Amino acid sequence: MTPAARLSAAIEILADLSARRRPAADALKDWGLSHRFAGSGDRAAIAGILYDTLRRRASAAHVMGSEEPRALVLGMLALMRGLSVDAIAALADGGRFAPAPLSEAERARLADSSLEGAAPFVRGDYPQWLHASLRHVFGDSVVEEGAALAARAPLDLRINTLKGEPEAVKAELSHLHPEPCRFSPLALRIKLDSEGKAPPVSAEPAFLRGEVEVQDEGSQLAAILARPVPGGQVLDLCAGAGGKTLEFAALMDNKGQIYAHDSDIRRLKPMHERLARAGVRNVQVRSPRGAEDVLHDLEGKMDLVLVDAPCTGTGTWRRNPDAKWRVRPGALAQRTAEQAKILEQAAHYVRPGGRLAYVTCSLLDEENGAQVRALLNKREDFSPVSPTENVLALGASGPALAEAALTSREGLLMSPRRTGTDGFFVSVMKRAG
Repeated sequence: MTPAARLSAAIEILADLSARRRPAADALKDWGLSHRFAGSGDRAAIAGILYDTLRRRASAAHVMGSEEPRALVLGMLALMRGLSVDAIAALADGGRFAPAPLSEAERARLADSSLEGAAPFVRGDYPQWLHASLRHVFGDSVVEEGAALAARAPLDLRINTLKGEPEAVKAELSHLHPEPCRFSPLALRIKLDSEGKAPPVSAEPAFLRGEVEVQDEGSQLAAILARPVPGGQVLDLCAGAGGKTLEFAALMDNKGQIYAHDSDIRRLKPMHERLARAGVRNVQVRSPRGAEDVLHDLEGKMDLVLVDAPCTGTGTWRRNPDAKWRVRPGALAQRTAEQAKILEQAAHYVRPGGRLAYVTCSLLDEENGAQVRALLNKREDFSPVSPTENVLALGASGPALAEAALTSREGLLMSPRRTGTDGFFVSVMKRAG
């Protein structure tokens, strides 16, 4: 496919998203199934155009004066990819499979693509209804924080010390030019190409042998800050596919016992294969069984309980740019209700003197500090561990993380702008002995 044809395809898929309001990945998959002539390179390039457009949807609509799919894509080319009017016109020339030629009005708007005077939510490319919540957290930096969330996310890997030696793994992946991440000692970062495409890491021998896992540095840091102790008893209450479960096993050197649970058995499905590939031997998966309480024997016995809570995912907008336009106030209300219930449940499993780690990939105080404050008001036997103390689990990079992140009595908040990671909130609470 020509670059112009790829542009037309992205506009077509964006129109489908607007009409059917569904995840971008589903729309891309359906388009690929009905256009089998498109090769993997074509599909990757089309996905790149689509996701970049979703990243800059608000600002592109402002520049073009329209939210029509064509207008959004054209605006993105100017704002995010920095193409000149002539370069965009060369792609949209009305040729075979190409978008129709630019109108004079489109040319004029593209020539003046300034965002000066635009509303903060436009310049920061986030939903207007979330402005008050984001400003409450970030203050006058809200636009800059939003812009960082609208950028592309890098590809981060975690070296699995159960299977590989760090230096040997780095050497084996040298052709991908990995760079050490800023805070996590076992994190590697791989830059994307100019179109935002990542190399096929899942096909690398090091990945197939379980020596590396794909995991954002922020997620890695959250697991480290939870401080699982070798030989301890750990419950990962919302384990999902097992990313932090696997990291816990490595941090614990396969010693002690980790119980992995999730209320939705479907989310646990990938974990079994991942555990085997990673060489993990100290994890017991407790799958839900209808109304049966499969965790009753763990109450009051856990050294550490991790709640990696379901949330709105506002901290992952770099990776899921369509999600920020699909989230609605009702979803926030539903998530906060779920979080409060899960936190109260989790507290029952913590032994006296044990710890409760609450983690979200959200930037909203409603899902973060407010939830911690609510639990502490109900459970006087729990108290927050100071983030400046907690970061010492990282060693030498700990103080730098505390300085870069936003810290409060309740916990520590990472964001793409401040820490170069996805957005993560981490709170650690200790139960009185």
